[in-house]
Amino acid sequence: MGTSKQLLLLLCCLACVMGFLYRFLRMDHLDTYRFLPFNAFEQPDINISFSTLFQMNSSLLEFLKLIDWPEPSSTVTDVKFSTSPKKCDYHLLNPRDSYKVGEFLEVFITARDHNGRPKNYGGDFFQAKLHSKKLKAGVTGQVKDHGNGSYVAKFLLLWTGETEVYIRLIHSSEAVDVLKKTREHYPGKVYFNGYFLYNGSSAVAECNVQAVGNDVCTYTDPVSGDTWHCARPQKMPCHSLIYHSMGGYRKVTNKLEDSLLSASVTDKTISGSVPPINIKPDESFSDLISKLPTCRPGVYSSQPSGFYYEDYWTSLVCKGHHFPQPSAALDCLKGKDIHMFGDSTLRQWFEYLEKFIPSLNRIDLHVNYKSGPLIAVDATAGLVMRWRTHGLPIRTSKSMMSDIHYEAADLAGIGGGPHTVIVITLWAHFTTYPVIVYLERLERVRQAITSLLFRSPETTVIIKSANTGYKSIYGSDWLSLQLDILLRAAFKGMGVIILDVWDMTSCHYLPDNIHPGPPVIKNEVDLMLSYICPQK
Repeated sequence: MGTSKQLLLLLCCLACVMGFLYRFLRMDHLDTYRFLPFNAFEQPDINISFSTLFQMNSSLLEFLKLIDWPEPSSTVTDVKFSTSPKKCDYHLLNPRDSYKVGEFLEVFITARDHNGRPKNYGGDFFQAKLHSKKLKAGVTGQVKDHGNGSYVAKFLLLWTGETEVYIRLIHSSEAVDVLKKTREHYPGKVYFNGYFLYNGSSAVAECNVQAVGNDVCTYTDPVSGDTWHCARPQKMPCHSLIYHSMGGYRKVTNKLEDSLLSASVTDKTISGSVPPINIKPDESFSDLISKLPTCRPGVYSSQPSGFYYEDYWTSLVCKGHHFPQPSAALDCLKGKDIHMFGDSTLRQWFEYLEKFIPSLNRIDLHVNYKSGPLIAVDATAGLVMRWRTHGLPIRTSKSMMSDIHYEAADLAGIGGGPHTVIVITLWAHFTTYPVIVYLERLERVRQAITSLLFRSPETTVIIKSANTGYKSIYGSDWLSLQLDILLRAAFKGMGVIILDVWDMTSCHYLPDNIHPGPPVIKNEVDLMLSYICPQK
């Protein structure tokens, strides 16, 4: 392991320890104000030390190993030495005259710089898929980095008929290095506004996950232990914080780094010499799909986790099914109490069901729509469906602080049971922070879910994975992938459902979008319903 990696790991560990001590040894000049009401009844201890989580799962170093990524062998001083999507190419390994469903196809990728010279180190971020526009079919490929500038993309052949290879360079290894460094060193590149009102006066101050300045108001959730910091406005008490909103984006990159992340070299298709491939049927493989287990907690994703055919997603993890009629979806959800905590990608699920099931009626709670809470009910069917944003940080328009709850705190107030469904996603608003910030948040959510399942083991808990669609320094697919790996690792073995939408958003024919189009959302929701109401 290189010196830079050792230093990074040491800093992460120190940050962990300091963060833990900071929660208990508040500095005298900080005015701590708890803006959520204290619950008088005894709560489970979900604010355990950060180290305890990793004693239960793995060591901190082992978690960080999961997201280890090759670094450039030397510092690049000119963009021409970085990987060029125009100069990369690929060809078929071990070509054959015919292929059958269930077989694998391998493609060899060569990375080259802007001068056309082969790279001698890895770390480029490629995404690969097989697709057929005619059949509306698609599946992701798994890309293996050989560490010397060469890569192999491996595809499972899953439908009969014609298919084509499609490979994109999302980021060069040099651009990934920029993303990694800015993530760890510039946590304030995305900042937020806190709105204070007191005795007829108002003020706006900068707020964030970590302290901003020396004179700081620190807000601690009494149940989850999550903290939020705002610069203290002059002559304003900390308890006068009323509203929250997105503040803005700070430029933290230089001219060379901007070139490495520019649109001209980001998310670009590379050319290759692989002709369209015609795939023949194989009945034995169809039999294997029919023998998949029912959709239930503890069934883990395969690679790939599924594929599209005629715009319908077929899961390779479990026996997923589709809900073409609103009545089928309503029958599945009848009597359910659904709680969704997350970002706008999860709000899309709420919006889809609200529109798809005519009898679901929204109740106007007169709140900011972007942060919620939102609620829709079907009293006759006994169905209640809620969505609200996860707690801070959240990039949203002006919202009342009292309407923004930390998901771990709300989970502590849910009794659970066989009619309760919890759906959580937590990643998109954490891409700009050091990894340690995200891991600490996962710790608190994990403990809250552990407590919920202890008191009500029949509760259905669904963790929605990250999806593709970000393409900038403030949110990149590479940054999302890093958090997604940690998200899956943190909840593995817990008796929860990890619903994989990464593949579903990376191999569809629609262009990448952080908010996927309607066909993708329908398939995501159908898969969620397959877990809530599995086929026997």
